[in-house]
Amino acid sequence: MSIWVTVLLFLVGLLLIVKGGDWFLDGAVWIAEATGVPRFIIGATIVSLATTLPELTVSVTGVLQKEVDLAVGNAVGSVTANLGLILGLSVLCIPSAVSRKQFNFKAILMVSGALLLTVLCRGGVLPFLPSLLLFVVFILYLGNNIVDAKASMQESREARPERRTTSHRQMFTKLGLFVIGIAAIVEGSQLLIDYGSELALLLGVPSSIIGVTMVAIGTSLPELVTTLTAIAKKEASMSVGNIIGANVIDLTMILPICSAVSNGQLTIGSQTTALDLPACLLLCCVAVAPPLVKGKFYRWQGVLMLGIYAAYVVLLVA
Repeated sequence: MSIWVTVLLFLVGLLLIVKGGDWFLDGAVWIAEATGVPRFIIGATIVSLATTLPELTVSVTGVLQKEVDLAVGNAVGSVTANLGLILGLSVLCIPSAVSRKQFNFKAILMVSGALLLTVLCRGGVLPFLPSLLLFVVFILYLGNNIVDAKASMQESREARPERRTTSHRQMFTKLGLFVIGIAAIVEGSQLLIDYGSELALLLGVPSSIIGVTMVAIGTSLPELVTTLTAIAKKEASMSVGNIIGANVIDLTMILPICSAVSNGQLTIGSQTTALDLPACLLLCCVAVAPPLVKGKFYRWQGVLMLGIYAAYVVLLVA
């Protein structure tokens, strides 16, 4: 396959992601308005589960194909990219306030997942049974979302808010575009991963670095597209909820599944334990500390997260 065909398919993937992200976010906002569930909760559940499909697919496929460094680097690197690059960009553009009731527990779960993963991986292996502790954090996260959603819907019914009236035709159209948007994002991400990785390999870049940069950013493109679309449409709560939710899922669901697929002994490379996981944990703390204390994000925080991510990438390639 010529380099021009590779570049063309890479660009097709980018186009699918951009257009799919637009449809996807429109559908998610419509669901929030139609059900009365807050945008943060929709972002932290439906949107985050959908946008982590590329990470899960790529990591499990990587383990099955014996590309363990790429699989682990993708899962951890996606969280780092989500926080340092994507949330940093979102906070820099829209330094929004947060609902502590909705945000605090989920943020603590994200930091707990990163800390627990760092501790479990210190020996260079992630055993399956200890990794189930991560899955417990994932179950707590889902349970908290269900409780929040039920409480919000009950409050909405009692307050009798105005909701978007909709016909059956509009409902099917919006849900259809939502599903098509997910499919376009996943397929576009896969094209970017496949052909972006191919271009990187032609330049002689190691798979461990490809995993935490090219592939991690590629699989984080759904979150990036959702965030950029949310910024354009001033839906900051949807963006923050999506990123926090996607990170909890990446940290607490993907690697335990990878450990199970790899016969209960997932090998963790030295780069992951020495650099990738500490950088991930640092960004988790920087991302959640101001909102936990003050109840809002700040522009300086976005600049700091972008700076930490840039320094991390420089250390990788140095």
